[in-house]
Amino acid sequence: MAAINCGADALYVGAARFGAREAAGNPLGDIEQLVRYAHRYWAKVYVTVNTLLYDSELAEAEELIDQVYQAGADALIIQDAGLLELDLPPLPLIASTQMHNHTPERVAFLEQVGFQRAILARELSLDQIRTIRAQTQIELETFIHGSLCVSYSGQCYLSYAIGGRSGNRGQCAQPCRRAYSLIGADETTLVHNRYLLSLRDFNLGNSLADLIDAGVTSFKIEGRLKDKAYVMNVVGHYRGLLDTILNKRALRPAASGTVQLDFEPDPLKTFNRSYTSFFIKGRGAPVASNDTPKSIGEPLGKIISIDRRSLTLEPSASVLHSADGLCFFNATKELDGTIVNRVEGSRVFPDRLAGLAPGMQLYRNHDHIFLDQLQKSKVERTIAVDFRLESSPAGVRLSVQDEDGNQAQVDLALELEPARQPDPARQAIERQLRKLGGTGFVCRSVEILLPAVPFLPVSELNQLRRAAIAQLTIVREQNRPRPSRSPVRNAVPYPQKSLTFEGNVLNQKAVDFYRRHGVEAIEPAAESGLDMTGRKVMTTKYCLRYQLNACPRQTNAVKLPEPLKLVDEQGNSFPVRFNCVDCVMEIYHHTVGK
Repeated sequence: MAAINCGADALYVGAARFGAREAAGNPLGDIEQLVRYAHRYWAKVYVTVNTLLYDSELAEAEELIDQVYQAGADALIIQDAGLLELDLPPLPLIASTQMHNHTPERVAFLEQVGFQRAILARELSLDQIRTIRAQTQIELETFIHGSLCVSYSGQCYLSYAIGGRSGNRGQCAQPCRRAYSLIGADETTLVHNRYLLSLRDFNLGNSLADLIDAGVTSFKIEGRLKDKAYVMNVVGHYRGLLDTILNKRALRPAASGTVQLDFEPDPLKTFNRSYTSFFIKGRGAPVASNDTPKSIGEPLGKIISIDRRSLTLEPSASVLHSADGLCFFNATKELDGTIVNRVEGSRVFPDRLAGLAPGMQLYRNHDHIFLDQLQKSKVERTIAVDFRLESSPAGVRLSVQDEDGNQAQVDLALELEPARQPDPARQAIERQLRKLGGTGFVCRSVEILLPAVPFLPVSELNQLRRAAIAQLTIVREQNRPRPSRSPVRNAVPYPQKSLTFEGNVLNQKAVDFYRRHGVEAIEPAAESGLDMTGRKVMTTKYCLRYQLNACPRQTNAVKLPEPLKLVDEQGNSFPVRFNCVDCVMEIYHHTVGK
């Protein structure tokens, strides 16, 4: 609801089961409540059933999908192609990014088999998105903010290979956020105990217009298990950016209502591992967060001096306050932190000074005043309406029209008497009609078209206003756009004739689907119980060679003693290979242990 209030045009939420975020499921009653709230603003609710499914789960998934349809969901986000073989309700289908939507051929296939929208791989550049757009008509959705998976989504098996917790089943243990050492061919340690697979967070705030021009339909904010403050701050930020672009182009948002924030959004002030634009403009932007997988927040500036009880930051640093949280990388490059006890002018008195030193960069990962402001925020999203008061055969008629063109009117049988004081009477009428607090509407104008301004009792005006708004609410619901889907069952050829375990085929219905579309050889999914030893467990556009300035395409590239491997703190070993033809890094599983 906070996301809606701060300007979201659509939400995506996990159902009680089978969502790619197992710990973020929602009971049906909560989804129904959310749907009712979102639909006031013609905003949509997309429910995720986007895990791979075992044969024994298909019947339950089918029943669950029917339940969320009955609850009023507007679309279904799925990964498992086996669902397309079931008797699904006419919900529009959205292809989860877990389906590895990264080429024009794959996205065109999804369009041909009935998907309304494809959520594209995060790794795509603007040029690649343009190419997909040129070859398809399907709606395209891109991520623009939030945490990044280091692997192509749907193509990561590391968590499953290590401990049986499958990312494709919503159970990822996030091994990419753990520490690894990089070992060379001669067993030399090239990098010791760093977070070599941990990425910064995504932020495409500067690329929204470019993405629109490239053909993107929808922008998606990642918010896995984030708190309300994060949701309000980030949604409010992007609503403002997007509205500026839409206003310049004389375009309207996808849903109704205008948000007036009572805080100034700043993505640096809630959870972030510092930001990256990833590969949207090709390779080159910093993408890694190798020193920590945790949030570092807002860069403040460098410490210029420290005494026995306090520190002083460079003059350009942001102002600090009591109860702010500070963090920094200590002498061993580990993330450390403390709390501000008090501030006296330029002097900051933290709870402890251990580990701090002059010249050190300081960050604020808890802005107490900002977060307190969000906690107390009374943000409201309102739909603009215009009132018109005129005479009717019985007395007076109040008509109302909202910003979407929906209209309602209410008549009141009343014998009109001209007011003795027309101007105060007119002001009283306007004042009462504008009292829309708590309704989700705001009055934009009042037009009084009566031969003479009458005296109207406050109680009668209030009754008219409430009845008109109640009728308008009914009309809005009747006129709310309701997307639906017609069944599509055909035999258009899939772009590949064979699928390895990376095709993620876990049930017989998925086998049937791909067979019908011309796939001849199908290896079962990893989650079928495959022994993953020696198999590829991750494909990533992020490249350690490039990160370490060892890519042959880089100027003055260093030479690493390859082959390389990553070794975790338990002694598990993961050989690293470089597929330079496709410009990706591949990680394989080979457990040696201690």
